[in-house]
Amino acid sequence: MATSIPHSPRTALICGPYLSGKTSVFEALLTEAGALQPHASAQSAFTIADHSPEALAHGMSTEMNVATADYLEESWTFIDVPGSVELGQEMRDAMDVADIAVVVVDPDPAKAVTFASHLKALENADIPHVIFINKFDRYDNSARELMEAFQAVSSKPLLLREIPIHEGGQVTGYVDLVSERAFQWEEGKPSTLIKLPETVLDREAEARTEMLEGLADFDDGLLEKLLEDVTPSTTEVYDDMTKDLAEDLVVPVFFGSATQRHGIHRLMKSLRHDAPDVTRTAARMGVSGDSAQLKVLKTLQAGHAGKMSIARVMSGTLKSGDTLNGERPAGINTIFGGKLTPVKEAGVGAVVGLTKLDSVQTGDLLTPTGRSATKLAPIAPAFAQAIKATRRADDVKLGDNLRKLMDEDRSLSVAFDAVNSVQVLEGQGEMHLKLCLERLENRTGLKVDVSPPEVAYRETIRKPAEKRVRHKKQSGGHGEFGEVEIKIAPVARGAGNAFNETIHGGAVPRQYLSAVEHGVTDALEKGPLGYPVVDVSATLTDGKHHSVDSSEMAFRKAAGQAMREALADAKPVKLEPINAVSIAVPDQFIAGVQKIVMGRRGQILGIEARDGWTGWEQVQCQIPAAEMGDLIMELRSATMGVGSFTSEFDHLQDV
Repeated sequence: MATSIPHSPRTALICGPYLSGKTSVFEALLTEAGALQPHASAQSAFTIADHSPEALAHGMSTEMNVATADYLEESWTFIDVPGSVELGQEMRDAMDVADIAVVVVDPDPAKAVTFASHLKALENADIPHVIFINKFDRYDNSARELMEAFQAVSSKPLLLREIPIHEGGQVTGYVDLVSERAFQWEEGKPSTLIKLPETVLDREAEARTEMLEGLADFDDGLLEKLLEDVTPSTTEVYDDMTKDLAEDLVVPVFFGSATQRHGIHRLMKSLRHDAPDVTRTAARMGVSGDSAQLKVLKTLQAGHAGKMSIARVMSGTLKSGDTLNGERPAGINTIFGGKLTPVKEAGVGAVVGLTKLDSVQTGDLLTPTGRSATKLAPIAPAFAQAIKATRRADDVKLGDNLRKLMDEDRSLSVAFDAVNSVQVLEGQGEMHLKLCLERLENRTGLKVDVSPPEVAYRETIRKPAEKRVRHKKQSGGHGEFGEVEIKIAPVARGAGNAFNETIHGGAVPRQYLSAVEHGVTDALEKGPLGYPVVDVSATLTDGKHHSVDSSEMAFRKAAGQAMREALADAKPVKLEPINAVSIAVPDQFIAGVQKIVMGRRGQILGIEARDGWTGWEQVQCQIPAAEMGDLIMELRSATMGVGSFTSEFDHLQDV
């Protein structure tokens, strides 16, 4: 029997770098909410997260996981997004609808740079977020050391909410800096309240003062109390923390171990107490009004069920039979991993799956009037492969299914290379495209052949040349006759090709001039070196015609032959495309990036501070397109996975 979902649920985004344990945190939060059984086996866990064939094959998250559960009679939706930098579009599409984000990180100061881009994306979008340091039970160093490293990659002040209790070289519990209570971790059980250990008294007082001073930066009343040595009440501290987090002024920091469920109860309590309501999230998105308005965060091709749009209700209530953007959803469903449950209506804040909205895309704002929100631009492609259906009969089927993949993943794009008759698939890296093609084969049985895309070489000429050609053919009846004299010359690089004529006395009648121009264009499509010809000026200077045998085709053939012979005599030269490339990396990797650029025949034009990114540099350079193929892989390998670049065609130069 269909049921309705409660109103005003909240949504938390779980994100972070690859191998930080995001999905473990996601499942631990669901376990804390009672939606999963403790110590669920890996096999049963896959029914909630990472249940696709691609995720199972690679042992990693390959697309976002969504699950809604109740915690203390409040509805929560958790969205777990992949940590791979190549799958970053999933986070970008999901974070818009989140009330709060949990950034899951490793307890390693050297890895702070790996989540800098996550923090920056959340900061730029004004999304409240907290940091959860995972795997902390195995960490035996100073939390202060971690905080210093992490603060270097955050433009918002980090506030340590708790300090660890160390025993026997391990972290065995924590002290809550707001309530000043100590807890001992128990494996698979709730933490036990214990007496505040004397060994942490000094550190606790120091850390609490630092936390309060951080809050006082945004509260003059609290600052005045601290200056007068007045201890603020616990309630006041909690209220300040909630207010500052909601306004994205501070970033609280927690720690624990998701696999042992250490720190998860504390994290869940904080989310419940501090996470803003959906009304604040809607205001951030510019959504207002009482009608049902939904933001689409994910598009899925759900097999026999057809297309499904995962969306969050940002205002109003969606009821069965309602129309959105001119279409009526075939069904409204709550989502728990791969399980869908039909409901009759969805209230504000709910995340639901809407089936068979054919024209709806990720990023759309769905309303009864059909108004659509401006979408964030997808992440620019960084890697490309030429693909072709293994069976020629599958060409049409391939094109149709590639469009479905692009519906699901906005960072994926396809262009057709007409010269080589192949599709060029563009994405974020080798693994990204590999996963897309695996998804294609798993769903449709389509197999494709993959190869590096062809470089768009061109050719031009170095000196002028002139040719006179007569095309004459007699085979009974009307023959073919056309004679032309054509001069060619090189022009400035980038000026393009041009056709002119200086005919006098009707040597070539005007009705044949366009045919001559077509013949010239035909010859420029493939020059003597086998590439399209650029930056050539061709001028028709003379010719002859026959009153009976001349025709447009005869002059077109004559002009084409004259051009081909002239191009061969004009010292043709091969040109390669040069791209303008802007590489963004943390400053500690600059030397390695310079080596990468020079090793790819590149030229560095300048290095400057990356705007808005403390400790990052932007390298402006030019690199031949032939050297760009696997640049992103080498760049990420040299920068702990965080380096990125943008690229566009700049000019052609001699090979």
